Amino acid sequence: MGYAVAREEMARRLSAGGGILDGMTTLKSKLQDDLTVAIKARDELRSSTLRLTLTAIQKEEVAGTAARELSDGEVEKIIAREAKKRREAADAFSQGGRAEQAERERAEGEVLADYLPKQLTDDELEQLVAAAVAEAKAGGAEGPRAMGAVMKIVNPQVAGRAEGGRVAAVVKKLLAG
Repeated sequence: MGYAVAREEMARRLSAGGGILDGMTTLKSKLQDDLTVAIKARDELRSSTLRLTLTAIQKEEVAGTAARELSDGEVEKIIAREAKKRREAADAFSQGGRAEQAERERAEGEVLADYLPKQLTDDELEQLVAAAVAEAKAGGAEGPRAMGAVMKIVNPQVAGRAEGGRVAAVVKKLLAG
C-alpha cells in the first residue's frame, strides 16, 4: 500500500470515528488532534506544550507491570499535574530574575488550562467548604482536629476544580473562625 493510499485510509477512519482511535480516550485524542493543528499552524508554544503533555500521558500509560489505556479522569489529573509544574517553574524563574523564561512557563500553563475544568471561584469554594464543615460538625467533628473529616468530604466535590493547598487554606480558615 502506497503512502498516499495509507493517508487516505487513515483520514477515512478518522472521519468515520473508528479505526485507530477506537481505544483512545476522548481527551487524549483531543490533545493529539490539537497537536496536529498546532504543528500545521506552526504554533511552536502550543505544539511543544502538547508534545510534553502527551509524552507524560504515554509515560503514565506504560508505567507499572502492564501497559493500559488511561481514562479521561486520569488524563485530566496528568494535565493538572503538568499545569502545576508550569506554575511552580514560572514562580521559580521569576524569583531567579529570568522573566522571559517565567513568561513562557506561564503561557504553557495557559495552554494546558484550556484542557482542564473551570476552576472554582473563592466564593464557590468557600460555600462548598462551609457545607462540608457543617456536615462534619453534625458528625461530631469539632475544631481544627476536624480538618481531615472536612477534607474527606470536600475533596471529591472539588476534584480537579481547585488545588489541594487552596482548599486546605479555606478549610483551616473556616474551622478556626
